Amino acid sequence: MGFLYFLQSIRFPILDEIMLLITRLGEETAFLVLALVIFWCVDKKQGYYIMSVGFIGTVASQFMKLLCRIPRPWVLDENFTVVGNAKEAATGYSFPSGHSQSGVGTLGGIAATTRNRWIKGVCIALAVLVPFSRMYLGVHTPADVLVGSAIALVLLFALRPVILEGGHKAMWILIGGMLAMAVGYLAFVELYPFPADIDTHNLESGLKNAYTLLGCLLGVCVVYWADSKWLNFQTDAIWWAQILKALLGFAAVLVIKEGLRAPLDWLFAGHLAGRSARYFLVVVVAGIVWPLSFRWFASLGRKET
Repeated sequence: MGFLYFLQSIRFPILDEIMLLITRLGEETAFLVLALVIFWCVDKKQGYYIMSVGFIGTVASQFMKLLCRIPRPWVLDENFTVVGNAKEAATGYSFPSGHSQSGVGTLGGIAATTRNRWIKGVCIALAVLVPFSRMYLGVHTPADVLVGSAIALVLLFALRPVILEGGHKAMWILIGGMLAMAVGYLAFVELYPFPADIDTHNLESGLKNAYTLLGCLLGVCVVYWADSKWLNFQTDAIWWAQILKALLGFAAVLVIKEGLRAPLDWLFAGHLAGRSARYFLVVVVAGIVWPLSFRWFASLGRKET
C-alpha cells in the first residue's frame, strides 16, 4: 500500500484523465477491437495468437481471483482513495489484475508480431502503462499487476511457436486444450464449495465469464474447421477497403451481440447458457459469415489499380 499512497500523492487532474483513457486498453472492448482488426485485416495467425493469449490469460486470472479472493486496495485500507469513476469498472476481487493481463497480452501480441518499429514501440510503451495505470488509479496493488502481466508474458512466449510456427495439428491441440480449460473453469465456478462470505458480485462475474468463454471456444472450433476446410479467407485489401471492412464488421458483430441478448435470454429462460449461445454466434459471425464478404473487399482494391 505504501507505493499506492506515493502514487496518490502525485496525482493531478490531467494525468488522472490520461490514466483513465490508458486503462481502457485493458478492457474487453479494446481486446475485441484490436484482435478482430488483426484477424480480419492483417493476418489470421496473428489474430489467433492474440485471441489465444487473451483467452487462456482470462481463464487463468479469473480462476486465481476466485481461488485467492484478495480484496481491493480501498477495502484493505478504508482511508485510501480511488481516482474518479475507476472503481465502477473495478468490481470483485483484486488479485491478479485482469486489465494488466489483457492489456499486456493484446498489446504485447501486436508488438511481438509486427515489423513496424513505430507500432512495436507504441505497443510496448502502452503495455507498460496499462498496468501502471491500474496502480495510479488505485484499483490494484503492485502484486496484482505484476502477476497479471506475468501471466500474459508467459503466454506470449509459450504460444508464439505453437500458433505462428506450428501447423494445423498443433493448432487443433491448442484449441482442444483451450476448450478443456473452458469446461474445467465452468465446472469449477459451478461446483466448487465457495465460503459463505464470498463476494457475490465476483462469483456472478465468474459465472458469466465461464459461460462466455465456453461459447467463444465452441465458436472458435467451428470457425477454425470451416476456414481450414473450405473458407480459407484472405485478409488483403486496399487501405480504405480495410477500414470499411472493419467498421461494417464491427457493426455486424454488435448487432448479433446486443440484438440477440433478449431473444436468447427468453429462449433459455434466463439461464447463462443463453450467454454461451450468444457468444458462440458472435464468434461464428465474426469468423465465418463476415469473412464471406472479404473477396468483394479485396476486389475493390484491384479495381482501383
